[in-house]
Amino acid sequence: MQDRIPEPVTPSVRVLMGPGPSDVPPSVLEALARPTIGHLDPEFLAVMDDVRSMLRTLFGTTNALTIPMSGTGSAGMETCLVNLIEPGDRVVVGVNGVFGMRMVDVARRCGADVVPVEKAWGQPFHPDDFSGVQGSAAKLLCLVQAETSTGAWTDLTGFRSVADNMGALLLVDAVTSLGGKPVDLDRHGVDAVYSGTQKCLSCPPGLAPISFSERAGSVLESRKTPVQSWYLDLTMIGRYWGAERAYHHTAPINLVYALHQALRLALLEGLDNRYARHALHGSALVAGLEAMGLQLPVSADARMPQLTVVAAPAGVDEASIRRRLLSTHGIEIGGGLGVFKGKVWRIGLMGAAATRRNVTLCLSGLTQALRAEGFAAAGDGVEAAAGVYRSQQ
Repeated sequence: MQDRIPEPVTPSVRVLMGPGPSDVPPSVLEALARPTIGHLDPEFLAVMDDVRSMLRTLFGTTNALTIPMSGTGSAGMETCLVNLIEPGDRVVVGVNGVFGMRMVDVARRCGADVVPVEKAWGQPFHPDDFSGVQGSAAKLLCLVQAETSTGAWTDLTGFRSVADNMGALLLVDAVTSLGGKPVDLDRHGVDAVYSGTQKCLSCPPGLAPISFSERAGSVLESRKTPVQSWYLDLTMIGRYWGAERAYHHTAPINLVYALHQALRLALLEGLDNRYARHALHGSALVAGLEAMGLQLPVSADARMPQLTVVAAPAGVDEASIRRRLLSTHGIEIGGGLGVFKGKVWRIGLMGAAATRRNVTLCLSGLTQALRAEGFAAAGDGVEAAAGVYRSQQ
């Protein structure tokens, strides 16, 4: 029996600078509160059409099958894998962090014969890293473009040829890419991609944009076995988002409103401007961290600006620093995963969170938190970041 009725939820205001979710603009939150209508209402169907069109622009594709799946980025991963893999298929996966490992796990659960190709955490992949498996037949070649666990960025140039040598589809994790750096599906010849709304799109978590090329769609339609997951079966969901409007499951209507507004904001800003904004604030953050004497495990040529991994100094409890930042400054940053657990911080500058104010707040708060733990910064991180901004004026 309910002893008492809880008070309404009143969460504290945070500055979200972790690996996701990111800060959500007021207009996106307002979109969530708009009237809920039916998932087959003609007005909602028009919203769906807008969302598909805007997603194609952000993904850099003309793919017809470009939709947001109900679920977070992990649901996007499962969607791509369960729809394209049949038992016994050979799948090659690049693993240089947690999310490559997750693709291996999900692919194996689909019954695939998985061939992991591993690199050290924090190092990006290059086409020649797959020389040992090129020429061997495979159904999929899977890569993480922006590895959220390490902040490493893999340039997709040249991987279409690697996939072609295997006779494989090219599948890409763009969860931390979309809206922060170009994805350019068609230019890179990517066949399947998944992302999430809570990173550089600055939309609440709960939707996973995906896109399939015509080649991937043909593989899907020619399956010999049913898709492993009923809920994520694109042969059915595609008919709801396509011309048929055939009912599959009730769409998260208000989340789609929010995504619609988040995509509008990205396009109103202009994608080139948006990418430049992420690059500028990422550079300023890095300059500040390095001026403080902190080490960045990922080399400069492999870093992505929207997520920076920082090594905790020897003798400093990284979790204590995160707690201080949250309790004293209201700033959330992330801890490490996998082999980086307990050793690094992950600082996000994603979407609406990629601002000069946030860079300054983070560097100032981190300096104070480290001092309280007995670590004196080598230099003034805030001033170093300001120097980057002055150079761009």
